[in-house]
Amino acid sequence: MITRRHVLASALAAPALLRFGPAQAATTLKISHQFPGGTIDKGDFRDRLTRVFAAEIAKRSGGELTADVYPNSSLMKTTAQFSAMRKGALDLSLYPMPYAGGEVPETNIGLMPGLVSTYEQGLSWKTKPVGKALTDFLADKGIIIVTWVWQAGGVASRSRPIVAPEDAKGLKVRGGSREMDMVLQKAGAAVLSVPSNEIYAAMQTGACDAGITSSTSLISFRLEEVAKSLTSGAGHSYWFMCEPLMMSKAIFDKLPQKHQDIILAVGTEMEAFGKKGAQDDDIEVTKVYEKAGAKVSALDAATVGKWRDIARDTAWVDYGKKSAVAANLLKLASDVPA
Repeated sequence: MITRRHVLASALAAPALLRFGPAQAATTLKISHQFPGGTIDKGDFRDRLTRVFAAEIAKRSGGELTADVYPNSSLMKTTAQFSAMRKGALDLSLYPMPYAGGEVPETNIGLMPGLVSTYEQGLSWKTKPVGKALTDFLADKGIIIVTWVWQAGGVASRSRPIVAPEDAKGLKVRGGSREMDMVLQKAGAAVLSVPSNEIYAAMQTGACDAGITSSTSLISFRLEEVAKSLTSGAGHSYWFMCEPLMMSKAIFDKLPQKHQDIILAVGTEMEAFGKKGAQDDDIEVTKVYEKAGAKVSALDAATVGKWRDIARDTAWVDYGKKSAVAANLLKLASDVPA
């Protein structure tokens, strides 16, 4: 919920208040996410993105619009954040789009195996018909995309590397979305559905043999401590997650136009920050896992093609049957060149 506080409350400000009338009250937004907290220049880039965003909207609004960041799902549970934004109970969240798939199945387009294969392709959605269709659909559900963020993913495994689909046979794997789970099951794996901040515990206890998640999460959640092998998503990947900074439309609509304009302008500018952060971590993750003694493998275009072929015959078909909106989103996304 939006809270109010007076910017000018000191005795020194009193004469100005008397001369010029009531001071402009500041609007403080709450930004929640599931990732480890840090500082504005150190730590998980997704946490830093929200902190830079908060600082910039405060600067441009002259302190009229501020934001507090709540990392580590400290404000509310991970999967509850999407519903809370829809209801106006949470202002913003940097949120993995397919985590909302149980509530709004169409959001699983945000992690459709093999559909997006480069950052440029994913980020170009914003200006393509698929982007308009998706943003219009989400707006109807009470959500606004403030910053488009895409992340490539890799696989941390307790045992053998999972590179080609046949490598997953007989293992318990966390995929990250219903559609990725379908692909893994077709490859012969058992699947586990948990948010990325719970993969470590699942792998540590043996409930999960391998976890597929973004390069940043592979680092931030210290999965190298429980993994013997890594398949890197740098260069080539069949796993691209749309993980935008989202905002409650109900809250956004209550703000004055000047504050709405600031939020959208800063949000757009943060997209370059997000892309660089994700790509830097695609490189860094290999260094982290090699240092920990893990075996590191890479994907090539031919192997990504094998995963995509399975996805087309399973996950894509299943998703397209969910609704007319899903079928249209899939078609429009398929039209975006890599």
